[in-house]
Amino acid sequence: MKSTGKVTGIVSNLVTVETNGPVSQNEICYIKVGDTKLMAEVIKVNGKNAAVQVFESTRGLKNGNEVEFEDKMLEATLGPGLLSSCYDGLQNDLTTMTGVFLKRGEYTDPLNHEKLWDFTPLAKAGDRVSAADWLGEVKEGWLPHKIMVPFSFKGEYTVKSIVSAGQYNIDKTIAVLTGEDGEDVNVTMTQKWPVKVAIKGYKEKPRPSRIMETGVRVIDTLNPIAEGGTGFIPGPFGCGKTVLQHAIAKQGDAEVIVMAACGERANEVVEIFTEFPELIDPHTGRHLMERTTIICNTSNMPVAAREASVYTAMTICEYYRAMGLKVLLLADSTSRWAQALREMSNRMEELPGADAFPVDLSAIISSFYARAGMVILNNGQTGSVTFIGTVSPAGGNLKEPVTESTKKAARCFYALEQNRADKKRYPAVNPIDSYSKYLEYPEIREYLSEKVTEGWVEMVEKTKNIIRKGKDANEQINILGDDGVPMTYHEMFWKSELVDFVILQQDAFDAIDSVTSMERQEYMLRLVLGICDRDFTFEDYEKCRNYFKELINVLRQMNYSEFKSENFEKFHQQLDNLLNNGND
Repeated sequence: MKSTGKVTGIVSNLVTVETNGPVSQNEICYIKVGDTKLMAEVIKVNGKNAAVQVFESTRGLKNGNEVEFEDKMLEATLGPGLLSSCYDGLQNDLTTMTGVFLKRGEYTDPLNHEKLWDFTPLAKAGDRVSAADWLGEVKEGWLPHKIMVPFSFKGEYTVKSIVSAGQYNIDKTIAVLTGEDGEDVNVTMTQKWPVKVAIKGYKEKPRPSRIMETGVRVIDTLNPIAEGGTGFIPGPFGCGKTVLQHAIAKQGDAEVIVMAACGERANEVVEIFTEFPELIDPHTGRHLMERTTIICNTSNMPVAAREASVYTAMTICEYYRAMGLKVLLLADSTSRWAQALREMSNRMEELPGADAFPVDLSAIISSFYARAGMVILNNGQTGSVTFIGTVSPAGGNLKEPVTESTKKAARCFYALEQNRADKKRYPAVNPIDSYSKYLEYPEIREYLSEKVTEGWVEMVEKTKNIIRKGKDANEQINILGDDGVPMTYHEMFWKSELVDFVILQQDAFDAIDSVTSMERQEYMLRLVLGICDRDFTFEDYEKCRNYFKELINVLRQMNYSEFKSENFEKFHQQLDNLLNNGND
């Protein structure tokens, strides 16, 4: 029996409801305003009173309005047709909505119920199955989309019957399962799952042991992210967070991409909507949108739905992971999600933490990041969710609570710096402050030694040392002047500039330079380190500067040339001539 209630208090989108039956935490309810029903979520229960956050504008709402509780949590609908879709935070399909703006109380179905899918059975009558086991598959674009035993099923089931190969819509019963109690259960192609609860349905969750290639040198070479790993990109406005995310989305070694635009400015989201359908996937040659789902909650949409959007996105990722696919989740920006949490916490008059954020902000962020990871499925196959979030700290302050809390949860840290962005050194990732804790994992070090080259991690450490020494040398030069320091300082500084211009900087808008294979990254790093190992004898700092500028220019031309092409070899020859002639 569903409970009902009446509105007794309204503070913006926080509404107090007096209930006349049992309600649970995170339960969904609908508030009647005239002919419209507004969706809301229970966030606090105190005796007969429940505090609910409304996912819409509460204009016109008054005390005494009726409330119907649904006896279920906020759920995501999972099934074929999620890819190449655009949803809001509550998984309403934005393409089927009428008008330019979202209408209050208008909720649309996320999946197409008419479309027929080519179903191929993978299980047969008599098989023993449990939650998340594969029953069959359909082709979603070119990806195999597995139809699974619903995640909510407990214990073992026997497949009583399964339909033969053919075309069916998502509502068709494709299998009948018999439970341990002898009850028959019908299974369709779709299922629902509460977004705030992590999907289990796997055997174990080991530590990541492989690298996810992104084609971005400053990530792959210096601070790689693992497949099934977590990372975040903090930085002030205009430093290139969104461009870096787009580059990772386009080039990342993942089969499914989910982009959660969480509270971003509308113009940035429009960019995703207009650009992504046009982008060609470098791995398959098909449109990138075919393997992408966009969850969109712009800054002018209701604040409460913003919080829901990141959970909806993660649930969709976990669903595809259970199919044995590599999934990449990009959230832009988790700061706006934290602000939504702060807003609700303040309205509930909870004890504030640092900068008025909730006291348990760190725990909320950590438990969300913990949902990413690589898993071994019941059938022995692997799937992974790699999560990269962006953080927009006010004024670029990396000591604020959201950045600090995320730092504890994420294993990779890509600090974008205003100073580098001002100098147009893109991606503006600070090479000294940024880190990847995955380089400490023995299984990752072993993988890199096999996949890239023996002693790769040592080469990376050496590169970071050159950058650090160059920074120190530059500070000394700035304090004492060009003539006030020994020539070795100038040499050290220009060697670090060589690493910066050739390895760290990359052109996101150039067809060749925007994506760099690991083979090419290893080749170029070895080349640059070979130059840095040389001892030069310069007469004065002018000659030192001019010589290194020449080297940088030739090496950058190599970056813009097709790897090992005629053009590439031509510039390589120029480089050899420069090095052989030395600094005469």
